[in-house]
Amino acid sequence: METETLQPIEMNPVGFWRRLGANLLDGLIIGVPLALLSYLISPADENDWFTNALSAVYSLLLPVLWFGYTVGKKLLGIRIVKMDGSQVGIGTMLLRVFVGMYLVYGITLGIGAIVSAIMVAAREDKRSIHDLIAGTYVTSNKPPQG
Repeated sequence: METETLQPIEMNPVGFWRRLGANLLDGLIIGVPLALLSYLISPADENDWFTNALSAVYSLLLPVLWFGYTVGKKLLGIRIVKMDGSQVGIGTMLLRVFVGMYLVYGITLGIGAIVSAIMVAAREDKRSIHDLIAGTYVTSNKPPQG
């Protein structure tokens, strides 16, 4: 009986500058039009809530539906995956976006976001606080074909 040896997954983690660039592209390509749209269709006192809700839905659902990509990440050839290299699901993205980013970064008044940026720059695996919470990382690996 032969035993199969498992090959470790090549992570190819993505560092600070490419992740920042992808977030900036998302802000320009998606965030600005969303803000303009919300300004046109909702009263001025509800703009922030509407824009934030649309942005949260975008951040939560697009990576689940598009192999871990957002528009900015796709343009830079990077994507979010689970630690085993598999595709993220809705539960993973809820942890990553709402718990990791909104809750932790909000409770720490943004200090968590600064610590995360330092972690991505300094850690060998380039994982941030929200990656650790959700069991994800950002990689330059392409999704499997098929």
